[in-house]
Amino acid sequence: MGLLRAAKLPVRVGEGSPVKHIRTLPARPAQTADWPEWTPAELRAAYRQLGVPRPYAHQVQAAQALHSGRHTILATGTASGKSLATQLPGLAAILGTRPPQGVPAHPSGGATILYLSPTKALAADQLDALAELAETVGHAGPSGGIRPAAYDGDTDSEERRWVRQHANVVLSNPDMLNAGILPNHRGWARFFSRLRYVIVDEAHTARGIFGSHTALLLRRLRRVARSYGADPVFAGASATSGDPASSFSRLIGEPSSQVLAVTEDGSPHGPVDVYLWEPAESSFTGDNDAPLKRSLTAEAADILSSLVVAGHRSLAFIKSRRGAETITAIARDNLLETDPALKDRVATYRSGYLKEERRALEEALRTGELLGAASTPALELGIDISGLDAVVIAGWPGTRAGFFQQLGRAGRSADTEQRSAAFFIAGDDPLDAYLLEHPEAIFATPVEDAVTDPHNPHVAAAHLLAAAQELPLVPDDLAASGLFAGLGELVDSLTAQGHLRRRPRGWFFGHDDVSAASWVRMRSDGGGPYTIVNAEDGTVVGDMGAAQVQPQAHPQAVYVHQGRTFIVEELDLEQNTVLVSPANPPFYTQARETTSIAVLQELEQQVWGDFRLCFGMVEVTSAVVGFQRKAVGTSEVLSDEPLELPPSTLRTQGMWVTGAETVLQQAGVVVEHIPGALHAAEHAMIGLLPLLTSSDRWDIGGVSTALHRDTELPSIFVYDGHPGGAGFAERGYRMAERWLSATADTIAACSCAEGCPSCVQSPKCGNRNSPLHKQGALNLLRGMLPT
Repeated sequence: MGLLRAAKLPVRVGEGSPVKHIRTLPARPAQTADWPEWTPAELRAAYRQLGVPRPYAHQVQAAQALHSGRHTILATGTASGKSLATQLPGLAAILGTRPPQGVPAHPSGGATILYLSPTKALAADQLDALAELAETVGHAGPSGGIRPAAYDGDTDSEERRWVRQHANVVLSNPDMLNAGILPNHRGWARFFSRLRYVIVDEAHTARGIFGSHTALLLRRLRRVARSYGADPVFAGASATSGDPASSFSRLIGEPSSQVLAVTEDGSPHGPVDVYLWEPAESSFTGDNDAPLKRSLTAEAADILSSLVVAGHRSLAFIKSRRGAETITAIARDNLLETDPALKDRVATYRSGYLKEERRALEEALRTGELLGAASTPALELGIDISGLDAVVIAGWPGTRAGFFQQLGRAGRSADTEQRSAAFFIAGDDPLDAYLLEHPEAIFATPVEDAVTDPHNPHVAAAHLLAAAQELPLVPDDLAASGLFAGLGELVDSLTAQGHLRRRPRGWFFGHDDVSAASWVRMRSDGGGPYTIVNAEDGTVVGDMGAAQVQPQAHPQAVYVHQGRTFIVEELDLEQNTVLVSPANPPFYTQARETTSIAVLQELEQQVWGDFRLCFGMVEVTSAVVGFQRKAVGTSEVLSDEPLELPPSTLRTQGMWVTGAETVLQQAGVVVEHIPGALHAAEHAMIGLLPLLTSSDRWDIGGVSTALHRDTELPSIFVYDGHPGGAGFAERGYRMAERWLSATADTIAACSCAEGCPSCVQSPKCGNRNSPLHKQGALNLLRGMLPT
């Protein structure tokens, strides 16, 4: 509590206090163990020289399992030493340690490791640490020592040749594995024939569409490695996860019985006081004159500047780059008024910075030269900063895994007596409001299980074609125990379309003049891509998937890329091009869409009394009809502009609930309020679905109507915003009772009269949040739930 008193921040829960709940995470003492007996002496000596005299117990447990040939996922806290645990068996093998009996090894005794991370920045950090370790070890062992190297889009051609021929630890990312390594596997024969371990870092980020792509990519990797006589062991490093063994098994294509999960954290950590914080109402109103709370950026900046004035090293997290920059700007303005000497001791940390800039910021935070920083989740993913005095989390990060990963930056592991603090500032959002009222949903509920669906045909098709181009597909690949089990019908469809050719040896890729891997869009929905071009100099800014381009890159939209802000001048749908100009407006834009939905196939149903819940395939037709300009920092609507763009269609998975008008009346919904009740319930359901899945509300969409043409009844639809589906709507269908109960609780707990952004209003509503009927939605949800 002393930390907050020094910062002059509230420390008690009570009337008028923004603090709604306080939870103390207790201190955790270190639990160490002896080095595994197979660890080479020179490797032990190198780790000791670098400050690791003894490993933690969880590191040894994971390393022993990997050494014995067991696929292993290590799901422990931030800065708990997951890298050492996942790398140790492979480094020992490189230095000459033979594997146990029954574990295959290359005849020459050599070994290689492939390390995959979701970002190049994280791989660069790991490379620096491995290079230092390699230099300390020297040229020990039959392999001549540890030779780490990066292989990504920034690696030049000469260095790439050296990596293929000489590196024994290759650090890359899924994008390069797909586009640069697997299609050219014959040039990697030396590396693949010795491949002993594959390390998947930050495995919890492999969820949704990206996770489904990653799962198929790893199956392709295993298939290629086996063709060279290797069968690598997979090591996963993850934030705390709900069912890490199950998630990792789906990712690598192995039964969960073949995966060991190590979750008991043996690293030390001081106590952390976690404050759930509700911003006060601002003087601004939103749609339908609903009151708005103070913005996340303003509230986070105030807390950050108070902590800095008190001398506490602190970090503020927010999802968007623009939000991080705004927090820094407001905090500096605050410091100019209270202590001008501190103004330059606050900075922004986000993706898009050069490596040297990131290194300087990280070092300044570690040494205390920099007292405060505002960051996007770029600092969440394994960057080497921990032991801070305080962390501010502005808005729910999307998952409990992300929340505890960010929270883990607070706390000095070397001093288990030193208290630290973390603040979760709730945004104007139904999920954030629910968590304020139900802290047990954060602290007493298992962390989400990552949702992936490698059988999604929109994702799997390109990977099957890429796999066939790498090596012909054979019947064993599609058998029940094969790496592509369950995809036989898709192979038949691709063959009928001419993309695959059936031959006696198997299925071959049907085109000679294209790389199938180029059809794999690891980080998008498979549509597009649209190229974003700077109108001033003709340079390419980036690209964007088809599903996002109209809502995010319509004419006059504000587009932010790696911290740079642009105004969209032109959207060319025929040439797949977006023309943008650099700008720095004091507003952001938000598209308004109209949406209709058709049921293509009902796959499952549940009967809840007089209500029916269904799951199946739907087709969504959307059109962006306008956009709003909203002030940065306050979200005040500055203007509302019309647009005329052609509609787009999306075939995806959805769940829907129906009930006759008379049934809704029996639940307490007045006839004239039915459209508003359905609409309000739909918004709140979308807002609460991320409570149960590893999704973001922007990954899902919804439609409600008082009379739907297919169901012929009042209906609410919630669907995945990705072609073929991403598993989110299905998870909602299977956990519907918990989902709808939490939605009703959130609406009931909100103190507003007619509905606000914390309960039934949506920031992406195409109908300007009209009509909405809060009480009708609550009556509907309560009447729907099984008694």
